[in-house]
Amino acid sequence: MINSMMPEKSHSPLSTADFVVTELSLLRQQLYAEVFPLVIEAEDRSAASSSMYDWLEKKHQIILDQSSRNGAVLFRGFPIESDTDFDKFVDGFKLKNFTYSDSLSNAVRRNRTAKVFTANEAPPSVSIYLHHEMAQTPVFPSRLFFFCETAPETGGATPLCRSDILFQQLQLVAPDFVHSCLSLGVRYSNVMPFVEDLESGQGRSWGSTLGVKSKAEAEAKLLALGYQWQWLRDDDLQVTTPALPAARELDDGRTVFFNQLVAAFRGWSDKRNQGEKSIYFGDGSDISEKDMAITIELSDKLTFDLEWKAGDVALVDNFVVMHGRRPYEGRRSILASLVAPD
Repeated sequence: MINSMMPEKSHSPLSTADFVVTELSLLRQQLYAEVFPLVIEAEDRSAASSSMYDWLEKKHQIILDQSSRNGAVLFRGFPIESDTDFDKFVDGFKLKNFTYSDSLSNAVRRNRTAKVFTANEAPPSVSIYLHHEMAQTPVFPSRLFFFCETAPETGGATPLCRSDILFQQLQLVAPDFVHSCLSLGVRYSNVMPFVEDLESGQGRSWGSTLGVKSKAEAEAKLLALGYQWQWLRDDDLQVTTPALPAARELDDGRTVFFNQLVAAFRGWSDKRNQGEKSIYFGDGSDISEKDMAITIELSDKLTFDLEWKAGDVALVDNFVVMHGRRPYEGRRSILASLVAPD
């Protein structure tokens, strides 16, 4: 169910005596068993940040639980203005950090603090399609925090899609595809450059991606991960993952469409890669364009576009929600911080 009414506010039980928040209803917000995303707004942005951190000390576990049920929580109007403020806010949730250097992400990013880095630095004209963060690798974060340092002039929304709802709908219209995803898993293949490519959303060099300084170290790392690989001209590196899950059952019994199929099929295209050739089932068989078209159509219909305002922070459960990035014009600065698996 989509909310098409004008935004409304209601008092939130998350409030404390010293820090009052309201639940905000936004246009196009979705309602399932719970609202998606949950939006909470600080009643007084000029409130002392110490009050916010006292509030977070009391409420952080409740918020984490809600983010898992709802999929995402947007904090609006909070006294958070800089990367260091954002770093401290993330700290308040008492979670283990998942660093960019520890990840196998192919996206180019820049660290601001030990736990805060820029979001994908692909050119503004590039669409980054729906995906679960790093689901194309054996190692991925459990939660994501995003902070809007500078809101874009035009475009630049972050699309969000509930993967549990997508899985339910795929079961109805593409049961054979879902069965193959569950029984076979999926593999991903891509070419990583020797030198960082800022024109690509998948442009991180293989040395940085793997955290190595030589071909021998790269091969040892890939062997340990169960990857296949091939060295190409210009010292580029083609890698293929082992079979990875295409869906996951959560602790609460929900099953989610947990993968990078949409992002890879639609967006892993650059001078080295063709997106439609980067994915296949775990046994090596093809994933049909028809099944991908159905998946893309459904996920687009289920997407909520998060239109950023400066100072916004979003907490996204990486197991429940896919995210992406719309093209934009002008300046846009979104920072990220990742949480290690539980």
